[in-house]
Amino acid sequence: MLRIVLTQLFLFALPFIGYAVWLFVNKKAQTSENWRKGPIIWMVIGGCALAIAGMVWLATFEGLPEGKVYKPAELRDGVFIPGRYE
Repeated sequence: MLRIVLTQLFLFALPFIGYAVWLFVNKKAQTSENWRKGPIIWMVIGGCALAIAGMVWLATFEGLPEGKVYKPAELRDGVFIPGRYE
């Protein structure tokens, strides 16, 4: 679950990270004016779009394998057997 949350947070933050890199590369990051008057609404919209696309991707491709049943991890005779699909 933590992996999914961190993935979504990273996808949302990508436009902000890209804007920060762009400001530093173009040497416009020295003034706080560029940070305050940046395209914040477009970065939020882009971040939301990326996060939603990530959720759709995870829902589509991270499912249970076809015809498999998940067997949870167990402790059998003092030996740990990890969870698996059978």
